Amino acid sequence: MQFVDSHCHLSFPELRERLPEILQTMAQARVAAALCISTRTEEIAEVVALAEEDPRLWASAGVHPDTEDSPEPDLALLCEWARHPRVVALGETGLDYYRLNGRSVADMQWQRDRFQVHLEAARLTTLPLVIHTRNASQDTLSQLRALQGGVGGVFHCFTETAEVARAALDLGFMISFSGIVSFRNAADLREVARFVPLDRCLIETDSPYLAPVPHRGKVNQPGWVPHVAEVLAREKGLDLEAVAQATTANFEQLFGVDVQRQCRTRPARLPTPPAA
Repeated sequence: MQFVDSHCHLSFPELRERLPEILQTMAQARVAAALCISTRTEEIAEVVALAEEDPRLWASAGVHPDTEDSPEPDLALLCEWARHPRVVALGETGLDYYRLNGRSVADMQWQRDRFQVHLEAARLTTLPLVIHTRNASQDTLSQLRALQGGVGGVFHCFTETAEVARAALDLGFMISFSGIVSFRNAADLREVARFVPLDRCLIETDSPYLAPVPHRGKVNQPGWVPHVAEVLAREKGLDLEAVAQATTANFEQLFGVDVQRQCRTRPARLPTPPAA
């Protein structure tokens, strides 16, 4: 039995400084792979370097919707990083209206423009998207629907309603559950977890954040992702091995990798990078 963490931030200082320990805990917990997520333009190279250092680690290229002080990624940059053999996804990207800081939703057009750049890069390269959406699900879905297909990916750290989950599934996306699903006050999210078909589920830590029970309040790490799988197994009335196998297979299918052999099975399309 093995597990996969589909979303973590090992480049963040609280984890990067402890990387040997983090990787050892992964091995002890039978976590066979982890996807390291980029959140800033200037962080992409660091995330990719982590994936180059250890074959269990994979990388994404993208800029979080809520990092206003990061240089804007352009299409050429994202397509160029998509050529790297350790980059298997674009993002995390999407929309986040949680902290408007006195602004209106209309004022967040810069986020929608940034999201559109990632969408176009995904269309060109066929890499899956790692979607972040907070207080912005309808706008997120609207931009995805406007493409009329041609992109896929995962809604990570899902905390939305079953209605939003259904819409994401209808668009061909997977749903990833984090340690939040184990929190005592997350009964509604556990109901969503029961609703989402197992063959469309992923598990993640979003570490260093959102440590699952029984580690809540601590600095999270990929080695704790089995606790998320345990909650899914309990809610779906399945044994843990079935959830581990399914979520690992889903990860492999979505991101085009072979976890056991630690290799790519489906490279990105490699378009001629557009002019900057």
